[in-house]
Amino acid sequence: MDTGTHPIDFTGTAPLPGPLDVRWIHGSPSAKHNTDPDIQVHVYDEHTFILRQNMAVHYEAPFLFLLCGNERAVLIDTGATGSAEFFPLRRVVDGLLTDWLARHPRDDYHLLVLHTHAHGDHIAGDEQFVGRPGTTLVGADRATAWRYFGFDTDPDAVALVDLGGRVLECLATPGHHEAAVTYYDPATGLLLTGDSVYPGRLYIQDVPAFTRSIDRLIEFADHRPVTHVLGCHIEMTTEPGVDYPVRTTYQPDEPPLQLTPAHLRRIRDALDRLDDDPGRRACSDFVLCPHT
Repeated sequence: MDTGTHPIDFTGTAPLPGPLDVRWIHGSPSAKHNTDPDIQVHVYDEHTFILRQNMAVHYEAPFLFLLCGNERAVLIDTGATGSAEFFPLRRVVDGLLTDWLARHPRDDYHLLVLHTHAHGDHIAGDEQFVGRPGTTLVGADRATAWRYFGFDTDPDAVALVDLGGRVLECLATPGHHEAAVTYYDPATGLLLTGDSVYPGRLYIQDVPAFTRSIDRLIEFADHRPVTHVLGCHIEMTTEPGVDYPVRTTYQPDEPPLQLTPAHLRRIRDALDRLDDDPGRRACSDFVLCPHT
């Protein structure tokens, strides 16, 4: 492929933690008075963007991730709202890619759309990308997504998604959802865990599968430089062990989005204690919510 410029080296140095001292948009006391953008964009680095949906648009306020490589970009998740009028995801992504390509000209640059799992607040914006030129949209359901990654034949594989010199490592991590996928970006050290790990309510559909996935993530992170563990929501308050009520649209006292590999072990320890008490278990940075 003719990139039109010198390739970017995504492998030259070990990843260092990027800036995440961010005041994320967190809703308003009254939605009608909300003045936040529909989508907040945080430039994590020149090639990596973190997006958050406005709570006034949808209370789930999920985070999405756009990563650029030499040959294509990947958008991980598409948010909780389908309407481009109220949630202009394609317009924002197109604008980011246009600006990126102005700085790094390439011919025939492609967009890949993947997902962390198939719940509605992570796939609602898919339709905005149907028919977009130069775009591959991979369905989030287990049959489609796992076939794409090769997990249908080997669920323990580490699948590689090459963006052109920037190669993501992808793991099947069911438990929250049967089709859950976790992404690791060696260029930044970001471990993108979807709804499996984040500062909030960890809804567990299948406890044994979730436990195996956490074990696998611990082992995986032990052998790679992980700078931040980033999930797709913030639901906790800054008071340890206290979460915001479901459907909250104003969260002025949010903790940071980023967690660490140490949180994986804390989650694993909390899972062990479910044997004695299978109900909801609040911990300082998360709440286990097993399906019973």
